[in-house]
Amino acid sequence: MDSPKISYFQTTILDWFQVHGRNFPWRKKSASNYVRIISEVLLQRTKAETVANYFPTFLKKYSSWRKLGEASQNDLETILKPLGLYKQRASRLYKLAQEMKKRQGRFPTRRDQVEEMSMMGQYITNAYELFILKKPSPLLDVNMARVLERFFGPRKLADIRYDPYLQELSQKIVTHAEPKKINWAILDFGAKVCTARKPACEQCVLNSSCTFVNGEVPL
Repeated sequence: MDSPKISYFQTTILDWFQVHGRNFPWRKKSASNYVRIISEVLLQRTKAETVANYFPTFLKKYSSWRKLGEASQNDLETILKPLGLYKQRASRLYKLAQEMKKRQGRFPTRRDQVEEMSMMGQYITNAYELFILKKPSPLLDVNMARVLERFFGPRKLADIRYDPYLQELSQKIVTHAEPKKINWAILDFGAKVCTARKPACEQCVLNSSCTFVNGEVPL
């Protein structure tokens, strides 16, 4: 992978983020590890703005792992209904909360231990590694994948979790002095500029080197 192109991407997208980045409660410096992990569960397959509007309702009732551990799965389905996908989210949060209850609200200190926990999955485990272990790890979802593939070129496999090219590329991108910011910058860029439909290529700060704009990749 071309290191100068990766460096250019990192610098350019962080400069863009300084001006255009979004503000959410889970991005505040004061946000707890609980808030950050719960937000990532809620953000899957849902717009960040939608989660931000709903989030205070959830946190008012379930403000900690202890409170969440006292909830039944039915309780969680009820409160999550306005957000959608409530059965899947309730099941995941319930199992995660029960696991954390066993651990007295303390996350493991190693990634491999977290991978063994129920309902974590690659994305949430990466979020744990990024926010709790303070290590560079990509919040790789379909939105981040779209931005990276348009700029650098497409993956080979349909499932991003198993594509070695995209896994390696995303890790290289976030291996940076500010891994949280660069993750957020890519996600915001995908939401505001490099959108799934009708991307704003003419306004894109990366368009001079983008394989999508230059017709090299039909994404």
